[in-house]
Amino acid sequence: MKSLFSKTKAELKNSSGLITAEEIFQQPDVWEKTFALINQQKEEISDFLNSILDIEKLRIIFAGAGTSGYIGDILVPYLKKIMPETDIESVHTTEIVSHPKVYLAENIPTLLFSYARSGNSPESLATVELAEKIIDDLYQIIITCNKDGSLAKNAGGEKTKVILLPEETHDRGFAMTSSFTSMLLAALLVFDIECLNSIKKDIDLIIDNARSMLQDTRVIESLAALDFKKIVYLGSYSYFGIAKEATLKLLELTAGKIVSRYDTPLGFRHGPKSIIDDQTLVVLFLSRDQYSQKYDYDLLKELALQKGNFKTLVLAEEYDQKIDDIADNLIILAAKTEAIDEIYNSLNYITAPQILAMLNSLKIGITPDDPSPSGEVNRVVQGVKIYPYQ
Repeated sequence: MKSLFSKTKAELKNSSGLITAEEIFQQPDVWEKTFALINQQKEEISDFLNSILDIEKLRIIFAGAGTSGYIGDILVPYLKKIMPETDIESVHTTEIVSHPKVYLAENIPTLLFSYARSGNSPESLATVELAEKIIDDLYQIIITCNKDGSLAKNAGGEKTKVILLPEETHDRGFAMTSSFTSMLLAALLVFDIECLNSIKKDIDLIIDNARSMLQDTRVIESLAALDFKKIVYLGSYSYFGIAKEATLKLLELTAGKIVSRYDTPLGFRHGPKSIIDDQTLVVLFLSRDQYSQKYDYDLLKELALQKGNFKTLVLAEEYDQKIDDIADNLIILAAKTEAIDEIYNSLNYITAPQILAMLNSLKIGITPDDPSPSGEVNRVVQGVKIYPYQ
């Protein structure tokens, strides 16, 4: 393909955006490889996980830093729904490292999920060390994109399972894109490991939806061409975690030049709605659940009645006339899945904010592949000192 998102590869390369654009665009192909990889290891993963899930009073912690931490934030609402008796929480490594005794309990058997693109983040490594030091009965599943990272290399023992994702997921660009979505998909498949054959058709639909979105980006391009100074991302359930990641992507790729905020549709209607002015775009990830969708609709209706020149964008699983009537812009997934939870739509929903962030970065003269060339922020965090824990 000679162009991506209506920009030639030469233009993107000259603007230091080609790597990021290609890594966004490659996601459907990488998801196919990720599914194949998990399916290939199905028996091994199933045996490992099932032996742990039967442990009485088991606690599951999802840990990661930054974008990797949001994977747990997205997963937990879904897992609480399908595993209501299990203690499940998402705690970012940046919290665990500074307050280990708050989050790690010596006498509670714990399954620690670690997510990492590089596997070299000091907080990710320190979290594993602290968990191994504090927790008497610790099990680990490490999902990482880098076989040469310290997280993968240091792992070992029968109580640890490492899942190395396809090499392409180890993004070369500054911002995590295909690494994030592939680790999220891998984690979902781990918990749906017993039904991979039955959900394969819907996974293929998710992949096809992404390909369709990536091929037709006219709505996103038109919004990126406007002069927004603020973009707000809203979602509930697992989409609240997607809203967090969308916000970070914009913040990273525009070097903080465009103000970004996340919230839930209900939460936003309180004080946070004060952020809206004529140069604001409000993006809503629409729920599938009909009850939850009532609150989404009420917010959109309220915004439609509010005076001002701000704009709204809704990402939805299927067309709804009443949403179309009150939203300024609407992006519909190409096909609706039937056999899998709506959390899988997160893979499609985050694609639009990734593109929007990259195009805004290019528009304001930031280089997406390295938006902080002077080194204030780095691809893998630098300068974090880990203190000995007694």
